[in-house]
Amino acid sequence: MTNTNSFPWKFFGLTFPLTWVCWITAIFLPIEQYGLLIKILHYAGGIMPTFVTLLLLYLYCNPQERNDFWQRLVDLKRINKAWYAVILLTVPFLTLIGVLFDIVLGGTGIKLAAASNIILNPVLLIPFAVFIFLFGPLPEEMAWRGYALDGLQVKWSSLSSSLILGTAWTLWHLPLFFIEGSYQNGLGVGTQQFWLYMLDKIPQSILMTWIYNNNRRSTATAVLFHFMINFVGELIDLSLQAEIIYIASWWIVAMLVILIWKPQQFVRMKTRNQVIGNST
Repeated sequence: MTNTNSFPWKFFGLTFPLTWVCWITAIFLPIEQYGLLIKILHYAGGIMPTFVTLLLLYLYCNPQERNDFWQRLVDLKRINKAWYAVILLTVPFLTLIGVLFDIVLGGTGIKLAAASNIILNPVLLIPFAVFIFLFGPLPEEMAWRGYALDGLQVKWSSLSSSLILGTAWTLWHLPLFFIEGSYQNGLGVGTQQFWLYMLDKIPQSILMTWIYNNNRRSTATAVLFHFMINFVGELIDLSLQAEIIYIASWWIVAMLVILIWKPQQFVRMKTRNQVIGNST
């Protein structure tokens, strides 16, 4: 079994180059000739965190750890029912705050252009939701929270682990801003929207760790929370002012979570066995 203090760095050391090789290749291909290949490379890069996770999981982890990994992903009984409100309502609530404050300040509030097709054809909501779930929340959270977070919490506090993981998660997305046709490319590089996008991952990471640790290390909580972030974000197009308020709200909520978080949850876990033991 591998040194539990080093496995997150093996994960980062493999995930970044494998992902970025796919994405950087896509950057230099002309979209007129290689549109399909660019899409394939885009999605291939997106599943590299999961590929690396499974590779390391089956190379270095024992059967108990592998079983723990899959149980945390599929066992919804780990999630306390009261926490579903936090998981499912936080993003809509913060979005509503952004919209309401924007309107009060003279803004336009919600722009529903992105959701117009779904509003006119509600049957599209299901395939839309499935696509969002499969290309982002599921493959990413099997890796970021499902694999890397535990290893970080063996060596660092939960808060420090959240900051490290949130920073890595943010930087991992960078090449997407240069891939023609991607959502990030539409935001532009160095724009206000660019910086807002880069600013939300760390507070989201703090909240995900908080939820994860309070639900017996349930990876499913991170998948569902990430799904809500992407689903609501794709469905509701905020004005720039509303977006600024929305991102500021994430940071405020993250600060409140840090202030009320039980002190023992900031203490690092001493061993991998203690990490697994905390989930039972």
